[in-house]
Amino acid sequence: MSPETPCLVTDLSQVGSRYDQLVGALPEISVFYAMKCNPAPEILRALRSRGAGFEIASLGELRALQAIGVDPAGVLYSNPIKPPAHIEAAAAAGVWRFGADSPGELAKISELAPGAAVYVRLRVDDSTSHFPLSGKFGTDVEDAYHLLLLAQRLGLRPYGVTFHVGSQCESTEAWRTAIRAAGTLMEMLLADGIELEMVDLGGGFPASYVAGAPPIEEIGEIIAKEIVDLPYRPDLIAAEPGRFLVAEAGVLAAAVVGRAERGDENWLYLEVGAFHGMAEPLQIPGGWTYPMWTSRPSDDLLPYTLCGPTCDSADTFAHGVLLPGTLTVGDVVYFGSAGAYTLSYATSFNAFPPPTQVFVGS
Repeated sequence: MSPETPCLVTDLSQVGSRYDQLVGALPEISVFYAMKCNPAPEILRALRSRGAGFEIASLGELRALQAIGVDPAGVLYSNPIKPPAHIEAAAAAGVWRFGADSPGELAKISELAPGAAVYVRLRVDDSTSHFPLSGKFGTDVEDAYHLLLLAQRLGLRPYGVTFHVGSQCESTEAWRTAIRAAGTLMEMLLADGIELEMVDLGGGFPASYVAGAPPIEEIGEIIAKEIVDLPYRPDLIAAEPGRFLVAEAGVLAAAVVGRAERGDENWLYLEVGAFHGMAEPLQIPGGWTYPMWTSRPSDDLLPYTLCGPTCDSADTFAHGVLLPGTLTVGDVVYFGSAGAYTLSYATSFNAFPPPTQVFVGS
């Protein structure tokens, strides 16, 4: 029996397989799942059972981990800017490693989590990613050097360096240049008697959508070669994957609720749209393409403009999508590789509920 739409069906066995594939390609890396990508307790439990750690961006995410029995002492709090109350409560719970990229953040941490370990986020080239992340966070190597010296003066523990090559990065060279930048920082700090204990590779590991992505094994080879060339080997090489682990495990199903012809355009209205799971297509110039199929096979394809069910004209998320020309109300459209960020972004705008989550596999 098929679940009621709209729904996001996630295969937990696929999540486990992707974790195993990642660990196989990066055998010396400790995995900290970026739970913002999909914080469903079922996914968190599945990854914990495989041995994964977790990376958080807020106190709420930490509380969700605690609810399933995760020890806060093993968690990385990598958000470079954190509400003061979140720092204090996380430290009280046992979190001891905090990301930062500014003097103001170090001051907050030193006051609210005295003695904590801090790691600085570098700004690196993310131009080969679909979702660049350098505009909001990160600093250059010279500033990172001074930040870690400041951390030491503030009584904090200069612990590590991190970066993010951008979400859905499709160039192996991005990791090469970022790791080399981290190595430069490590070399600079040696002159001050500081050896960093962690290099955190961040996220960006790509999943497969319509276009291909570099195999994780190819990325792993580049990373392994660059780690060998670091000035020294830190105790912890970490990574914060999200999309790679869960995207391909999810299929979003949404029924057609309306259809219209406007001029020479065919418009298709679905149960989900920009406010109910399809936010990512709006973030990329030219759109974001998922593997798609429908409950009505047909060779007679038409280009459609796809929108959600709300009254807002901004609830339009794709143009020129080829789907069967015979689609009608009640037919179902399926979006593959939808397990990442879909529900993290979903709202109940206009009182349309977000898709329900359904889990299969174990």
